[in-house]
Amino acid sequence: MIKKTISKIVPTFFIKILKNLREKNVKKNKSCFLGEYLTWEEAKKFSTGYDSSIILDKVKNSLLKVKNGEAVYERDSVLFDKVQYPWPLLANLLWIASKNNNNLNVIDFGGSLGSTYFQNINYLKHLNCLRWNIVEQKSFVDCGKKFFEDENLKFFYSINECLEIQKPDVIILSSVLQYLEQPYDFLEELINYNFKYIIFDRTFVLEIEKDKIMVQVVPLNIYNDNVSYPCWFFSLKKFLGFFHENYRLISDFEDYAGCKETKGFFFECKKIT
Repeated sequence: MIKKTISKIVPTFFIKILKNLREKNVKKNKSCFLGEYLTWEEAKKFSTGYDSSIILDKVKNSLLKVKNGEAVYERDSVLFDKVQYPWPLLANLLWIASKNNNNLNVIDFGGSLGSTYFQNINYLKHLNCLRWNIVEQKSFVDCGKKFFEDENLKFFYSINECLEIQKPDVIILSSVLQYLEQPYDFLEELINYNFKYIIFDRTFVLEIEKDKIMVQVVPLNIYNDNVSYPCWFFSLKKFLGFFHENYRLISDFEDYAGCKETKGFFFECKKIT
């Protein structure tokens, strides 16, 4: 059904390009990128999109295996036999906890069904108090509440809903910002929340003068279907400048998975209220 729909929307030659790119990169387990495009809408026309229900089911099934001890680590629905720890992210979280009597309260925006939580729980479960709050789209929150929620891990439909119950120390955005159509509008809202700390992880940021829009083509070994979608590559200068007035940069770091296109940033608010 998905492939039939795609064939009606996306030109045949483009499907062939996607297929060739995947065949070239599948053994490397790497995404590839097409573009650049003038607008987000233009990029959408040259991408296939994805069926969120398929992705949700794959992530759910993989993470249930992790939760139940049948697998050790999941990323992007793919299971691994060894955990790849995001050491810079962990160091930042443990540093925050150490300044707060060994307590940690996190909003994980776009955090799927708890991928980052389960990835790092072995280094966080000793804390006096751990609250990991995931804000996601409705289908993921519904699934999270049914299959994964417990005393430490909670799911919310919006940041505002979470803030009514929790008082987070930090908000994490891991591999999220580049997939928002209007990322700077979202960042304006984020700054207005006045979170004490903001951590960006696995974010597309390059030393370029202007942001650019491309199409990311996902390897077949992840979703076993034609999956591609628009994404932003942010100008490092513009990205850091956006936070300059309200936040100080404590550290920046490389992608723990070795992706050269993605970076991480740890910000502390200058105006804590």
